Amino acid sequence: VQLQASGGGLAQAGGSLRLSCAASGSISSFIIMGWYRQAPGNARVLVARITGGSTNYADSVKGRFTISGDNAKNTVYLQMNSLKPEDTAVYYCNAVLRSATSALTTVWGQGTEVTVSS
Repeated sequence: VQLQASGGGLAQAGGSLRLSCAASGSISSFIIMGWYRQAPGNARVLVARITGGSTNYADSVKGRFTISGDNAKNTVYLQMNSLKPEDTAVYYCNAVLRSATSALTTVWGQGTEVTVSS
């Protein structure tokens, strides 16, 4: 199973970006999909996650970011609005899923860089 993240780039403060993370491989079902971010010199932290019909967000992004999923495409999105310079980080998607053999698996995508200029 692989996760392919895309959509990062440069944005101005107040602008928007949408990240996508597409999963491929032998997948039976998703348990949790989420986005984490890691700013230079900092630890990787949870930004948002979705499981079933529930979503959770870090306090720092509540009201600005929205996580959503498309089950038919095995893809999770992160819509980021009202971006701030402090949102600058490398964003990683993550999935906890059951493979086709029912094995519980945690997968990380490659990072996608988001830079927000003031």
